[in-house]
Amino acid sequence: VIRLNGNENPYGPSPKVLEALGSFQNYNHYPDPDQRRLREILSDYLDVPPDHIVAGNGSDELIDLLLRIFVGVGDNIIIPSPTFGMYAFSSEICGGEALSVPRDENFEIDVEAIKLAVTPKSKACFFASPNNPTGNIATESQIRALLDFDLMVVVDETYYEFCGRTVMPLVDEYPNLVVLRTFSKWAGLAGLRIGLGVMQPGLAQTMMGMKPPYNVNMAAEVALTASLEDRPLLLERVKRIVDERDRMMGMLEKIPGIKPWPSMANFILCKLPEGRGQEIYEGLCNRGIFLRYFSGGELKDYVRASVGLPHENDAVAGALAELVGG
Repeated sequence: VIRLNGNENPYGPSPKVLEALGSFQNYNHYPDPDQRRLREILSDYLDVPPDHIVAGNGSDELIDLLLRIFVGVGDNIIIPSPTFGMYAFSSEICGGEALSVPRDENFEIDVEAIKLAVTPKSKACFFASPNNPTGNIATESQIRALLDFDLMVVVDETYYEFCGRTVMPLVDEYPNLVVLRTFSKWAGLAGLRIGLGVMQPGLAQTMMGMKPPYNVNMAAEVALTASLEDRPLLLERVKRIVDERDRMMGMLEKIPGIKPWPSMANFILCKLPEGRGQEIYEGLCNRGIFLRYFSGGELKDYVRASVGLPHENDAVAGALAELVGG
């Protein structure tokens, strides 16, 4: 079975993480609700002050907390679609509405369309950069334009380590900017749930007061600490994934009928021949290959393939070539 539908790290966590989790003795103690040590460690890593940082049980929890702060019943958030589905899901749980503003034909954020979509009830704009599932980044000029709309702008940099492009330095300039990061992808800790948000201190203090007291478990903190101690190994793996992504892109580009989109993340979005998406997806599943399939909307007949190990990527390209040709 080849499972490349979750954008997971095929190399797993650092060996130091496994060692640290096995030797840690204090799982009987609660985590620090103020996250003092955790925020200091993250401060050193990110080069931002500790009072700008909030850690969460995955970045999903931080998305939920931000929406609870800013969105009430009848409010809305702006989502340049397609993008990560949790923004809309969590906003609706808060009683808000997600206003989907389509990206342009190259999946670029349409700043003018967002400007027209904003209403007095619009509270925030959420998107990922690199974007999931399209793989492209938002430019600094696009993000500055959105920040001028008097909305909270939440830039989800889940895939930052695969592209090296960030707007985190803008946080001190804009009180309405939040940047999210995670250890799920680059550090291989998806199963332990550890994310972080960087924002100005006033908002960070509000979020710290709203979050569950023990939201980041001790195992996740131990794993994060060990990961940062083994950064050279993890970043070498990131480079391997990026190199493999580019090799996979080359293979996919050679398959007639498939259009792969350039990506700066750890996955590639592919347009399949029109009307054949379901058939090709089922053919992949029958071969034990699982990609993320989009059955409708602007991504009808698209699949997203996470970058796996070389032999897995070869199998994906080979199966797609057979199925499309057949």
